[in-house]
Amino acid sequence: MWDDFLGLLSSMMTPLYWAVSGILVGFHSVLTSLGMGADWGLTWALSIMLLTVVIRTALIPLFVRQINSSRNMQLIQPKVKELNEKYGHDRERLGQETMKLYKDEGVNPMASCLPLLLQMPIFLALFYVLNSVSRTPDAPLGYFFQSNPELAMSLHNATIFGAQLSSTFLPIEGGFGATQWVTATLVVLMTVVLFFTQLQLMRKNMPPEALTGQMAQQQKMMLYIFPFMYLFMGVNIPIGVLIYWLTTNLWTMGQQYILIHNNPAPGTPAYVDWEERMRAKGKDPEAIAAQRRGAARKRPEPANYDPTKVARQGASSSGTTSSSAASGDGADGSEPAVQRQVIQRQQPKKNSRAARKQS
Repeated sequence: MWDDFLGLLSSMMTPLYWAVSGILVGFHSVLTSLGMGADWGLTWALSIMLLTVVIRTALIPLFVRQINSSRNMQLIQPKVKELNEKYGHDRERLGQETMKLYKDEGVNPMASCLPLLLQMPIFLALFYVLNSVSRTPDAPLGYFFQSNPELAMSLHNATIFGAQLSSTFLPIEGGFGATQWVTATLVVLMTVVLFFTQLQLMRKNMPPEALTGQMAQQQKMMLYIFPFMYLFMGVNIPIGVLIYWLTTNLWTMGQQYILIHNNPAPGTPAYVDWEERMRAKGKDPEAIAAQRRGAARKRPEPANYDPTKVARQGASSSGTTSSSAASGDGADGSEPAVQRQVIQRQQPKKNSRAARKQS
């Protein structure tokens, strides 16, 4: 049964092996045609970076949803806290009210995990393709490496700063050398980039009240746990995959900075800076924010709504108001209701003359 499962998993991953190997070989061919050496480690490293750009560009819409979902989850934490205090004794009712809150606020807790889940198979495909080239270059994964074994051998032997792209930090053979130095540098860099990416999100795009409570504590734990996991896992990952990982972390940090800079969450330090920039440019930040929220859109009017009638009713005297409202054309009474509301706002009721004399 286990063999059947592994066979099914391999069949599902085969198209990704095909795509990863195809993109790598394609970019390698383009760079080679531009005059770069076919066996240079830099040529293969740039091919991996360009592969990363293709993947992350395709994931831009999902990334925006991930950031917005994570931000919205933090913003509603005060309301979640109120629900915990109110229904903490009734777990079933608490769950129902929490789900209702998510629905009313348009928040999907799983949306922040979706881009990561979609990227993981691609990362695994790249890992397995490069790992197969590293371990068994004569039997690599991916159609384009299988049909071009000389390219698999080229990637296997390619070096950058004296370290093979297919090598890993462990095991250390022959002492601490170029492989360990390059691997350690890449692991440290991608760990630092990840740390500042998370720190940027918490300090710039989270309101102060959202940085308290259980959700905020989990975010702070992840701020330190994830980089530590990178340090732990990086020693067993090929250098080629570490290049992909560092590139995608740099892309994430830059993409997140652009999003926070141009569309920050209300009530955050980044939002205050954004408001100042908009005012300096002569723009109204409140109008821009309202338009983004959809507040500037007009509400749909009833099908039989006639704005000219309402305008005449508002302009008519108070003595004709009730009769005009009663003779509305709407069969369901929706139009007169709208007319009465407009008239009441434009002509508020006054006290009687006797009451005014007494006052």
